[in-house]
Amino acid sequence: MITRDGLDLFAPIDLAAVVDAANLQTRVDSKYLLTPEAYGRFRDRLARVGDWRCLEIEGRRRFAYESIYFDTPELLTYRQHRQGRRFRFKVRSRTYVDSGACAFEVKLKGARADTVKERMDYRAADAGRLAPDAADFLADTLHRAYGMAVPLGMAPRVRTDYRRHTLVDLEAAVRITCDEELRFSGSTGSAAARPLCLVEVKSAQAGGPVDRMLWRSGARPVSVSKYCLAAAALYPWLGANPWARAYKTCFGSGSGLERCRTERTRHSALAVDS
Repeated sequence: MITRDGLDLFAPIDLAAVVDAANLQTRVDSKYLLTPEAYGRFRDRLARVGDWRCLEIEGRRRFAYESIYFDTPELLTYRQHRQGRRFRFKVRSRTYVDSGACAFEVKLKGARADTVKERMDYRAADAGRLAPDAADFLADTLHRAYGMAVPLGMAPRVRTDYRRHTLVDLEAAVRITCDEELRFSGSTGSAAARPLCLVEVKSAQAGGPVDRMLWRSGARPVSVSKYCLAAAALYPWLGANPWARAYKTCFGSGSGLERCRTERTRHSALAVDS
């Protein structure tokens, strides 16, 4: 049953209609870190313009996600992002907890700074490992995109957990996701972000009406990903200068890892030096 949390301001839309209207596997992402209060004001304004709908599946509008990111022992893909490499990539499995569905994804940064996401259906039981079919998919994707081989030692390094809801403008083919309750875990322990909303505006081009609405409210885009936030919090010796502002917003002046109790339970398999 949908509670009166602001999402009931929007008519529902099912997953098939979201894919038809705004699949956006190739897209530009603009990201914003907002307090829950600021996001609530933005969401309420959004409900008064355009034809915005909220993704609803079996009566649910907020969904639990688990993502496991694969990297080398030296965290090559994290370092590529920190260094701002023109051609870079991320590799992850994503489990949709409420349904049990799972996907294996490779996110590529294109020549025009757009994001290209290649994905295949995957098995939730294999979410924490690089199964042969996923390894083949990764190898083919990297070869076609960059002419490169898969770096040695790719294995699960970081896990992210959060809750998400999705808003879609049918006419403009724009999608907004809002991630809340961000929590990260790895071999060193776990870290939880402050209460905030990581809002992503996903469209064919940046600077559209939604972005301008956020700018007018004082919000500014941040260049960061959940994986980079997680790696910076869990492995602080790596450095996180490019997204220092976003990191401070999430964790304050201290390390996210230092602010949380170390956990070496079921996530201990996500070892940096495995």
